[in-house]
Amino acid sequence: MSDTPIDVAIIGAGIGGMASAFLLSHRGYQVEIFDTHARPGGKMRTLPTEAGPVDAGPTVLTMRHIFEALFSDVGKTLSDYVTLIPQERLARHFWDDGTTLDLFADEDRNFSEILRVFGHTSAAEYLGFHERTKLLFETFEEPMMYSAEPDQKQLTGLVFKQPKLLGAMAPHMTLAKQLAKDFSEPRLAQLFGRYATYVGGSPFASPALLSLIWQAEASGVWQVEGGMFELATVLKTLSEAAGAEFHMGEHVENISVDGDSVSGITLKDGHEVKAKAVLFNGDPAALSDGLLGEKLTKVVAKSAVAPRSFSANVWSFSAVPSRKDLGLHNVFFGSNPTDEFKGIEKGRPQTDPTLYVYAQDRGGKVKPDHEERFEIIMNAPPSEGLEMSQREYDQCETATFSMLKRMGLTFTGGKKTLTTPGTFNRLFPGSRGSLYGRSPHGMMSAFKRPTARTKIKGLYLAGGGTHPGAGIPMATLSGMHAAEAIMTDQTLT
Repeated sequence: MSDTPIDVAIIGAGIGGMASAFLLSHRGYQVEIFDTHARPGGKMRTLPTEAGPVDAGPTVLTMRHIFEALFSDVGKTLSDYVTLIPQERLARHFWDDGTTLDLFADEDRNFSEILRVFGHTSAAEYLGFHERTKLLFETFEEPMMYSAEPDQKQLTGLVFKQPKLLGAMAPHMTLAKQLAKDFSEPRLAQLFGRYATYVGGSPFASPALLSLIWQAEASGVWQVEGGMFELATVLKTLSEAAGAEFHMGEHVENISVDGDSVSGITLKDGHEVKAKAVLFNGDPAALSDGLLGEKLTKVVAKSAVAPRSFSANVWSFSAVPSRKDLGLHNVFFGSNPTDEFKGIEKGRPQTDPTLYVYAQDRGGKVKPDHEERFEIIMNAPPSEGLEMSQREYDQCETATFSMLKRMGLTFTGGKKTLTTPGTFNRLFPGSRGSLYGRSPHGMMSAFKRPTARTKIKGLYLAGGGTHPGAGIPMATLSGMHAAEAIMTDQTLT
């Protein structure tokens, strides 16, 4: 082991860690990244199919300006390295009574579509909902998402200065209750309630404030050419060109602490790497659980990692679909959202789920006429258990494909791969089978996530379990916040 410490050791090559490595390496910092997996990307992973690799994690890229800012910060242009295909249609939505509704990245088109499907009252209600959520998003984007350490008092003062804002927030209402006020059409309330699942929550327990997530998608959706994994690949290549070193397939056993400061990391084989700073890009619960050393169990408060968010059962495969009217992003709604989310919260297997169907080869202008790649996501309770039994697998398969068959969608094709909450727990130790870190349930949940800096000098956090939260744009911001904190602190030192 060299006696000279490197500047930064990053544990985890998920998008948060990759964003930090990208910024730090281009600023001249000596950065080394360690990850147990063979490839970067974390949950932005792919699985093989007969038609080629299919995304098996996040599929939607929103808030493009965050990624443009990331590249701009080091004098580069995003479009020079990553091809993003804009999608006019955000998603196509299906109900079991045969109703189909498209939503677009255009307010006027959405008004016209809702008018066509549900009538004038619903269309007018949509405009009111859109304006309310736009106010929320524009108010909180800067002081909450872009702030590395949000000031709760400052935000409270901001709210009380704008009575209209307080009404838009509906601070004592759940998302489901607020949407019931926004829309007289239950199917529209069900549709916009699903945005709570983007951060691993139920609309019946998440705060009404989460309705602002709609604006992140309404401002535009892009498909990454080559799949979401391509973004991680590009960041790795550019970081390496700037001097960063990647150690893929290397498990970090321990974060070394000397007094009240980090001193480096220890690998599974006993090799020690000295470092001035360590960035942990993983679920903060791993620290609480002592997976990286007993000295770190109190670095993150228990309230910052519990209760846990939802997980998912994810199918990945290639096939020929029976329906030709699928879009790139499709949502098939279950008949009773109340029962659906109550079942998840109680840990029960779903029997009437809402399913997200990603048809990866439908992002371009030409519709495929051959076997296509698919990812299907069903919300599920988190689980630390082992892999599913055959009986549980059969139940999940029946719940998924019988429901789709009832709605006219069947698949003819190759072998299906199922990733379960237990699989996610194995792939991402410390996650407890959850996909989004701490649950978003409760009005103050957003303030309970840990921020980039920790109580231990030189130890930093990034990822979907860290502020500002889950999702690719938010996890990227967390990495940017962490990089800024590291550069500031090392400069001061």
